[in-house]
Amino acid sequence: MKKLLTALLFAPAVTLAAGAAVHLDKAPDVQGDKAALQSGARTFVNYCLNCHGASFLRYNRLMELGLSEQQVKDNLMFTAVKTGEPMRVAARPEEQKVWFGAAPPDLTLVARARASSDGSGADWLYTYLRSFYVDEKRPTGWNNTLFPNVGMPHVLWESQGTQVMNKDHRLELQAPGKLSPAEYDKQVADLVGFLVWMAEPDAGFRKQLGFGVLGFLVVLFGVAYPLKKAYWKDVK
Repeated sequence: MKKLLTALLFAPAVTLAAGAAVHLDKAPDVQGDKAALQSGARTFVNYCLNCHGASFLRYNRLMELGLSEQQVKDNLMFTAVKTGEPMRVAARPEEQKVWFGAAPPDLTLVARARASSDGSGADWLYTYLRSFYVDEKRPTGWNNTLFPNVGMPHVLWESQGTQVMNKDHRLELQAPGKLSPAEYDKQVADLVGFLVWMAEPDAGFRKQLGFGVLGFLVVLFGVAYPLKKAYWKDVK
């Protein structure tokens, strides 16, 4: 009985230790590149929004990426009528449960949810989307080295091509896709960048505001310190 209790007690620690060994590739930071974020939004709408919603983000916020309202309507808005509507998936959750066994998760906050001590959520997503390989044992025909036995198929396989696991347990490209490896990495980087932006669209403004506040405090200190010295100079 004591052994069983000890095993249950330390099971979470063992799990965390196993997770710490996972290697995550560093995702390029494209937050300051509106063209890259626009490209990521296009990939998200065409490949991800078919199954995954982004219901905490409204279409009109995409105009913050440098797009006009008409561009959003013509190129990115396929599941709504007005730009003020959330980016919901077209299929109903109950239908998805019948088709897939469970409704695919909403991706609005996935970049923040996947953040861990091993790396940022961007690093996790960047590695995940480049780690699919052919596995005939899986129902979808695909598996993933970062997320073993994943239920999601490789929706970007036409762009990347097909990867297989070789004898050394490493991924190698068996058949090239429409994009070169470097071009595919760029497509994934743009998509991940959009997912990061989508999780917190005001992050850029928040950081700018933070620097402004720090600058104000520096100026305030420059005024307050001499005033303090003058006020207390006669106090012993």
